[in-house]
Parts: sequence; structure tokens; C-alpha cells
Amino acid sequence: QVQLVESGGGLVQAGGSLRLSCAASGRTFSGFAMGWFRQAPGKEREFVAAISWRGQSTYYADSVKGRFTISRDNAKNTVYLQMNSLKPEDTAVYYCAADKVLYRAPRYNPGDYGSWGQGTQVTVSS
Repeated sequence: QVQLVESGGGLVQAGGSLRLSCAASGRTFSGFAMGWFRQAPGKEREFVAAISWRGQSTYYADSVKGRFTISRDNAKNTVYLQMNSLKPEDTAVYYCAADKVLYRAPRYNPGDYGSWGQGTQVTVSS
């Protein structure tokens, strides 16, 4: 099991940027694909981005492609989400998550992730 703590959320104007961080504890962090998800009020949790366990492959939801960048530093047990050109519709609680299974390609379904952080609020004003 991996313990995850997100940080970096806040209030930003449309067009601005934020960088989310997710600090992980546990020796096997580097073996798990990692994902970022978000949940807006009244909506289901949705996939945002994912990165393979080695960091060589990344995947994005169409809604954030070209604006968000996921990355990881396995030496620091941390995964990041750089968010640029933010829009009001990006407003949500953002969660990082670790895959349930070691050494497999990233998944898009929240059910494939076994460890979750507490979430960090991102609010984009128009």
C-alpha cells in the first residue's frame, strides 16, 4: 500500500497556472503507474492524466491535452501535475492515485487504482 498526500491546489484566475504535487510513502512507489483524477460538485470522478511506472509514457484526457503535464520523480517519491491555461471548468478536487498492480501500463478507470490521496481543491475564476 502507498500513502499519498497532495498539495499545490488553490484559487487562480482563468488562464493561470498551478502545479500540483503528490508525495508518496512506501518503498514500491517507483513500481506503480500513477494517475490524477478530479471530481467537481455533483459529477463523477474523472480521469485527468496518468504516467507509467518508469515515467516514459503519459496519457491525458482530451479536455486537458496540451494544457496539463504529468511527471514523476521516483527518487523523490513524488508525482506532479503542471496545469497551464486553466479554465473555470477545471474547477474540482484533484486526487492522485497509485495503481493496484505493480509494473503495468497506466489505466483510465478509477477502479484500477488502489491508493488515493485526500484531494486538493483547485478553483479557477472567470
